[in-house]
Amino acid sequence: MNNMPTDLKAVFFDAGETLLAPHPSHHELFAMVLAEHGYDVAPETVQEVFAGMAPTFVAVMDNMAVKAWSVSREASLEFWGRIYGEALDRMGVPDPHGALFEALYRRFTRYDSYRLFPECIPTLRAVKDAGLVVGLISNFEEWLEGMLIEMKVAHLFDLMVISGKEGIEKPDPAIFRLALDRTGIGAEHSLYVGDHPRLDIEAAKAVGMGAVLIDRKGHHPNFEGHRIDALDGLLNLLDLGYLGDDA
Repeated sequence: MNNMPTDLKAVFFDAGETLLAPHPSHHELFAMVLAEHGYDVAPETVQEVFAGMAPTFVAVMDNMAVKAWSVSREASLEFWGRIYGEALDRMGVPDPHGALFEALYRRFTRYDSYRLFPECIPTLRAVKDAGLVVGLISNFEEWLEGMLIEMKVAHLFDLMVISGKEGIEKPDPAIFRLALDRTGIGAEHSLYVGDHPRLDIEAAKAVGMGAVLIDRKGHHPNFEGHRIDALDGLLNLLDLGYLGDDA
């Protein structure tokens, strides 16, 4: 279980569901867009539909020519077009001309549709002030960097490796190696924090990095490894102080 680096020099973070998330939530935003177009679908129904779509996500990715959804706008539109189309079908909501998909896609690519978790900035500051390199490795479209600037958090990162800019996605080891190469720090001295056991934890460990799972909603109670339920839990693992709530 102990895969923590003994001489830690860098901490890299995932973005979605680690540092930030849709606000007020994915299913509430989805339901709001449907309501704006005259369809009354409860957020709980949206949540239930997406909870049952894990096989669909895999099947869509397998059938894409480029098996990486975030590396270009074209790939993103193809991926989410199929996902949202399947979800709308399951909700009994017609979208024959794609107007709903366009509205949903616009909503989920707006900066104001996302919020940082409240402990994000203080945690990043504590890690940075401890003298550690702070990095980002994320499967996200290229506009993530602009959103992080808008959120006044981008300055806390020494580097950002975003799949939409680099053309590679986790769990491809190349995206982790790219980040390590840019820091000049070895994998054995680096730690990765993310919310997905396969894409984040297994992938980071495969290149020799330490890894910590952030499991905010308790979806992985049987995970064997370092697990935290909020980002500031990382500070206890690293024996770092918490610097408060201001930026």
